[in-house]
Amino acid sequence: MNEPGPAVARNDPEQVFDWLDVEAEKRTNAGLVRRLRPRSPNSTELDLAGNDYLGLARDKRVAGAAAAAALRWGAGSTGSRLVTGSTELHAELEQDLARFCGVQAALVFSSGFMANLGAVMALSGAESAIVTDKYIHASLIEGCRLSRADVAAMPHGDLKAMAHALSTRRKSRALMVTDSVFSVDGDLAPLPDLAAMCGQHGAALLVDDAHGFGVLGEGGRGAVHAAGLSAAPNVVTTITLSKSLGAQGGAVLGPRRVIRHLVDTARSFIFDTALAPASAAAALGALNALKAEPELATRVQDAAVNLAMQLKAAGLAASSPDAAVISVRAPSADEAVAWAAACAEQGIRVGCFRPPSVPDGISRLRLTARADLTESDVDRAVKVITAAAPRGAFS
Repeated sequence: MNEPGPAVARNDPEQVFDWLDVEAEKRTNAGLVRRLRPRSPNSTELDLAGNDYLGLARDKRVAGAAAAAALRWGAGSTGSRLVTGSTELHAELEQDLARFCGVQAALVFSSGFMANLGAVMALSGAESAIVTDKYIHASLIEGCRLSRADVAAMPHGDLKAMAHALSTRRKSRALMVTDSVFSVDGDLAPLPDLAAMCGQHGAALLVDDAHGFGVLGEGGRGAVHAAGLSAAPNVVTTITLSKSLGAQGGAVLGPRRVIRHLVDTARSFIFDTALAPASAAAALGALNALKAEPELATRVQDAAVNLAMQLKAAGLAASSPDAAVISVRAPSADEAVAWAAACAEQGIRVGCFRPPSVPDGISRLRLTARADLTESDVDRAVKVITAAAPRGAFS
C-alpha cells in the first residue's frame, strides 16, 4: 500500500505561481530565455533585424503623416471599429489598399496578428476543414486552434500531402492556409500550385502576405498579385502594415462578400479597439511613397540577394532569399545567442531565432534586407557576421 505523500498547501497565495519558476529554470537550462532590449532613437547600429523592408518607418512623409493625424484626430481611436473607432483615415486606407492590390475590398485591423486571427476564425468553423503548411506564422496557428475546425498541418512544401488532406476531408467546407514568404527562411510558397489545388478540391485559399507585400510583385503589390491571384474569387490575403509600410496594423484583402462577413463575425475586429488614426495615416503615407517610388521593391530584393551571396561565399549556411528574409544556421541555441550578441557589439543588429520560434528546431540568425542598404553596408555586415561566427556555423 502506497504511503500518502507530503501535504500540499493549496491555499497559500505565495505558492500559486511557483510553477513559473520551474518553467523559467527549464528555459534557462535550454538557452531559451528571452530579453527585452530597448533601443535608443539615436542608435547607430546597422539594423538587419527589423522588418522595415523599404526603410519607410522614419521617412518624413510617413512620420509626418502620423504626427499630423495625431494632432488632428487625437492619440487613440477611442473605440472599436463598429462603435467610434472608424475614421475617414481608415476608410481611405482600405480603399487605397484594395485599389493598389487589385482586390474588391479591404478591412483594416489593429495588427497583422489580429487580422490573421479574424480571417481564419471567420472563414472556417466546426463545419470546416483547414489544411495548412506546417511552417505558417504563429498568428495563423492560433487562429486554427480557435477555429473549431478539423485542422491538418502538412509537412513544409509537401503539395502531395496537402492535396491528399483536401481530397479526403470529412467536412464540406475547406480552407487552405499558408504564408506567401515564410518568415524563418524567407522561402516563397508555390501559390499558383496551391490555388490550382484549391480550385480542384473546392477550397478557399488564405495567404498571409506579410513578408511579400511591398517587396514582391509589380511595384511591391505582393506575392499574391505577382501570382495573378488578387482577383480570384476564392483567394483571401492578409498583410501587415508594420513591415514594408513601416507603420502599425494589419489588413484583410479579398472579395467584397468576404470583407462583409468579417465585419459581422470576426471577433478580433468587432471586440478590439481600432487602429490608432496616426498609424492609419502613416500607412497611407507609406503606401503613397511606394506608389511614387516603385523601385523600392526591387532595391530590397537586390540587397537581399547581395547579402546572401556574400555570406555563402564566406562559407556560412545562408538561405537563398525569395524576398527580403535570409537565415544563417547556427550550431546551437546558445551559440546563436552569442553570435548575435557579438554582432551587436560590432554595431550590427541581427535577429536570433531559436526554438520554439523555429518550426524545425534549428537555431539561426535571421537577417532582413532593406531598400536603403548600401553596398558598403552589406560589405560591413558580412565582415562582422563572418568574423563573429562560431566554428560550427561554416558549411
